[in-house]
Amino acid sequence: MLINSADTVVADALHGMAAAHPDLDVDVERRVVVRRDAKSGGRVGLVSGGGSGHEPLHGGFVGYGMLSAACPGEVFTSPVPNQMLHAAGAVDAGQGVLFVVKNYTGDVLNFQMAAELAEEDGLRVESVLVNDDVAVTDSLYTAGRRGTGATLFVEKIAGAAAEEGAPLDRVAALARRVNESSRSFGVALSACTTPAKGSPTFELPDGELELGIGIHGEPGRERRAMMTSREIAEVAVGAVLDDLAQTGGPADGPVLALVNGMGATPLLELYGFHAEVSRLLTARGVTVARALVGNYVTSLDMAGCSVTLCRADEELLRLWDAPVQTPALRWGR
Repeated sequence: MLINSADTVVADALHGMAAAHPDLDVDVERRVVVRRDAKSGGRVGLVSGGGSGHEPLHGGFVGYGMLSAACPGEVFTSPVPNQMLHAAGAVDAGQGVLFVVKNYTGDVLNFQMAAELAEEDGLRVESVLVNDDVAVTDSLYTAGRRGTGATLFVEKIAGAAAEEGAPLDRVAALARRVNESSRSFGVALSACTTPAKGSPTFELPDGELELGIGIHGEPGRERRAMMTSREIAEVAVGAVLDDLAQTGGPADGPVLALVNGMGATPLLELYGFHAEVSRLLTARGVTVARALVGNYVTSLDMAGCSVTLCRADEELLRLWDAPVQTPALRWGR
């Protein structure tokens, strides 16, 4: 691994982030990444976070039009309430703070505690839970569905609304609507390796893949012999659309589509996979209004990908298209 030691890998990455992005305030000791102008403009603050190893989630999404702050934990380990409390205080401009929380037990408990502490300090806090993964209902890390790719959609759209000056209840309502309109499904072609362990986190024999994998290497629905990109897309897109159909929305409405790499799959393969996803959606009468392809919600060095679809009306599309300037996502400025 390209590291100094397992003990310093997160701190070293934060030092590097600070050197690469001087427009961010990176507090290595407190483990908080803050947008430098977070308190200007009187906007709602957006705070998210989670274990490291999923980069660019979440620190790479701090900046104009997206997050106000992010709290990185140790690799695959939730940040602690004190990080979240410090972040909330650092971004509160008098309009309140929204916590965007992926549905993992440690994240849920720690963000809940941080929200209670913040409210004791006089801050208004709302929390939105992201639970978009359709692969499994419960996993090693969760009660209920896991939070995965839809986190990007939630943070971008809620961040755009906050940038426009929307009040806290409106920003929170939009974030919840995006989550409710989004579904994801992931596939692993190889296991990931954590710095502390130095070996794969689970066994995946050559010539096999895991359907429905989680971003920490949690098991999915089933293990199969290796499949073609087209065959994998048929399983993933089918699972996502079948679950979205249960929400009662229009079956042929426009969607935001994210084809997300797990960290070790090259863009050459991801774009080829997106071609299959697009073909299947067109065949089902679903219009891809906007598409994003790349590594955004990763799992260290895992090979594989995930598909996230979000039903998007005109308002959500407008907020998606709004300017954003972060280390990992930028357009319109």
